[in-house]
Amino acid sequence: MSATTHRHHERRISPVFLAIAAVMGVTGWAVWTDFAASTGLAVFLFVTSAWIVSLCLHEYAHARTALHSGDITVGAKGYLTLNPLAYTHAVLSVVLPVLFVIMGGIGLPGGAVFIERDRVRGRWKHSLISAAGPLANVLFAVACTAPFWLGALDGVPVAFRYALAFLAFLQVTAALLNSLPVPGLDGYGVIEPWLSYRFKRQIEPYAPYGFFVVIALLFVPAINGAFFDGVDALMRALGVPELARYCGSNLFRFWESAPEICAV
Repeated sequence: MSATTHRHHERRISPVFLAIAAVMGVTGWAVWTDFAASTGLAVFLFVTSAWIVSLCLHEYAHARTALHSGDITVGAKGYLTLNPLAYTHAVLSVVLPVLFVIMGGIGLPGGAVFIERDRVRGRWKHSLISAAGPLANVLFAVACTAPFWLGALDGVPVAFRYALAFLAFLQVTAALLNSLPVPGLDGYGVIEPWLSYRFKRQIEPYAPYGFFVVIALLFVPAINGAFFDGVDALMRALGVPELARYCGSNLFRFWESAPEICAV
């Protein structure tokens, strides 16, 4: 196998990702056309598959930026195929975020691809690799909210509008949480190259716990309230009414009784 063919194989889109994207497309069509017997189930499958797609794009953004920054090993690890099963921590990257969406309706940052940082030269490149993931979530949120801030909602079915609003909410929460300067999250990865060696050595033992500390802090009422107030403010700035996000969340949790205000 030639080097060119080998590199092409490393970047071939995974059938696993294509299957997930197909589920997103089919269920999105079902929500749009009201084809499914249960609109709530269709919204659940559409949002869940779209959320997994966004997680794959998040990790791909890290890997692709690392590739162009000097780490040529990311291809051999399968990170450029968009295969969620290829991640270093598949449970943290996919399973746990999906479970939190189902249980609590919040977009959590996932795990990470393993980047060989010693191959990357320059602090700006290291920062950009870490920033690439949250930026992918931001772009996904912009795409989901485009019909709202462009005023292009005419003809968009109500259920699909609600689903987009909830999906955008997940992207915004994930981007904000992952941008926090907490060890173990991408926000810390952005500033880490600019910190002193001594400080980084002191912080290093606590890095594996940063993710769980953030989750625990979200259960503190004052912090929880401040965080979601900020999320709601961003959603309003993107033209998404709080009611649309609320009803999207209700449709997503189709096993619960939906209020009359969210009837579709």
